[in-house]
Amino acid sequence: MSDAADKILPLNDWHVTQGARMVSFAGYAMPIQYEGIMAEHKWTRESAGLFDVSHMGQLIIAGEGAEKGLETVLPADLSILKEGRLRYSLLLAQDGGIIDDLMVTRRGDHFYMVVNGATKEGDIEYLQQMLPPGVVLDHMKEQALLALQGPKAVEALARIAPGVEELSFMQGGAFELGGVTAWISRSGYTGEDGLEISVPASRVTEVADMLLEQPEVKPIGLGARDSLRLEAGLPLYGHDLDTNVTPIEADLGFAISKRRRAEGGFPGATRIIGELDGGTITKRVGLAVEGRQPVREGAMVVDGEGNEVGRVTSGGFSPMLEAPIAMAYVPAASAAGGTAVSLAQRGKIYQAKVVPMPFVPHRYHRKGAGK
Repeated sequence: MSDAADKILPLNDWHVTQGARMVSFAGYAMPIQYEGIMAEHKWTRESAGLFDVSHMGQLIIAGEGAEKGLETVLPADLSILKEGRLRYSLLLAQDGGIIDDLMVTRRGDHFYMVVNGATKEGDIEYLQQMLPPGVVLDHMKEQALLALQGPKAVEALARIAPGVEELSFMQGGAFELGGVTAWISRSGYTGEDGLEISVPASRVTEVADMLLEQPEVKPIGLGARDSLRLEAGLPLYGHDLDTNVTPIEADLGFAISKRRRAEGGFPGATRIIGELDGGTITKRVGLAVEGRQPVREGAMVVDGEGNEVGRVTSGGFSPMLEAPIAMAYVPAASAAGGTAVSLAQRGKIYQAKVVPMPFVPHRYHRKGAGK
C-alpha cells in the first residue's frame, strides 16, 4: 500500500480509476499493477504498454558553459551530441562512484536531462554545487512524463502525434499530441521499441486518455516495469548501481566516451581509466538460475566454502523465458559466460551460471535497420 506521506503524481486519480493497486515508490504513490504483473509484462512485449514515470526528475541545464560544465560531472563527450539526440550517461562522485544514471539530450540552446526519481533532489544539489557560475538549472516540476513501450507503441502514438514514426532510437523532438505540445523521444526502459513523452502536468490526464483510446495500449504498473527492465539487462539505481560501484564494475564502460577516456577531466577519471585498462575486482553479470525459484536482491554469491564473494542486486522470474534470472556482482574471475556460481538465500543454496545480457534481445528501432 501507499503511505499517507507519499507525494501524489498528477495522474493519481486516473490510476485509481483504471483499477491500479497503489504502493509507495521513491516517495510517491505509484501503481504497481492493474490486471496483474505477468499479463502486463506480456502485453508490453506484444503490443504497447503505458507507464507513468512522472516521478522522474526532468531538468534543463542552460547558459554559457553548460556543455563544458556538464562534462565536469559526466563522462560523456557532449561536443559530438547532435541536436535532438539522447545519450545515456552517469553522474559521477569524486571517487568514480555512481551518483545516478540518466539521459541527457541536446535541445536547442540547452540540455534536457532525465534523472531517477529517488535521487533527483540529491542530483540537483550536486549539480548546482559542481556546475560553473552562469549555468542555470531548472527543475521542470510542471512537466509530467509518460512512457509508451512495445512493438506497437509507435504505430499507436503516430495516430495522434503524426511524425513520431520518423524518430530513430535515441532521438527526440517537439510534437503536437492532440492539441498538447509534447517533447517525445524514441527511448525507454524495457528493451522494446518505444517512446517517452514529456507534457505539461496540467494536460497529462487528457494525454493518457488519448493514448488509452488506442486499441494497442493498456496501462502498465511498476511491477512489470521492473521485470521488463530485468529481462533487458538494464540496471536500476539504488539496487544494481550506487556510489560504491564504478561504471566499469557495473559493466557500463560504454558510457565513457572515447575522447573522455583519452583526456579524463571527469570525477574519478584516474580510477575509472585505470579499471578500463587493468580490470576490476568485481563485475556486474547476468545469471540464469537453475530450477523455478527466483533468487532475489540481497542473496549472496558464495564460494565452495560458503564464504560470501558477491551479491545479487536484482532477481526475479522472467515471464518470457519462463525461468528465474538475476543480476549480480561476482569476482572478475567468475564473470566469464558459462561460469557456474552458487547463490545463498534464506539458508538454501541455488546453482546458476553466468549468461550474456540482455536476457531477452533488445528491439530498439535503429536508423537503417529493418522495421
